[in-house]
Amino acid sequence: MNEVLKAIKSRRSLRKYRPEQIKQEELNMIIEAGIYAPSGHNSQPWHFTIVQDRKVIEHINDISKKIMATMEIEWIKNLGLDPDFDVTYKAPTLVVVSGKKDVPSSEIDCCAAVQNMLLAAESLDIGSVWLGFVIFGIKNQEEAKKLNVPEGYEPYYAFVLGYKEKDSYPDVPSRNYDVVNYIR
Repeated sequence: MNEVLKAIKSRRSLRKYRPEQIKQEELNMIIEAGIYAPSGHNSQPWHFTIVQDRKVIEHINDISKKIMATMEIEWIKNLGLDPDFDVTYKAPTLVVVSGKKDVPSSEIDCCAAVQNMLLAAESLDIGSVWLGFVIFGIKNQEEAKKLNVPEGYEPYYAFVLGYKEKDSYPDVPSRNYDVVNYIR
């Protein structure tokens, strides 16, 4: 099978990671995959913040959970209150993807960069999960400044990276193929 298609079909959201940090050369390849993402009018509106300081990751977990605990959606609130839940799944690397606020296609361009990076990670046998809850904690300007998000940028997405814990790979969920129509 084609290597790109293999990575697409193999990638899963992992929630168990080995504690050791991923190698810098692997991280550089993953970042480069994001830099090579398509963007509207070649605007390349992204900025990548790589967090590997455990205390900073734990702080982001704590502030995200505090916000989650105040939400009206019961299951999100319950996760925020759960002392055992970690929004970053104790992964050794957190990546925050921010986009230029004044570029109309910034959010979708950053989305393409994230997907490139997740597929690159899979091709290197590095686990990942795209995180929704982390954004609750880093969306405000004060927290974005702590992460050195450049002026004029806004954090849109976050994901974690780490070496896969043995036996942590989830089964492939069935896919719905009844989602296509052709106009010929």
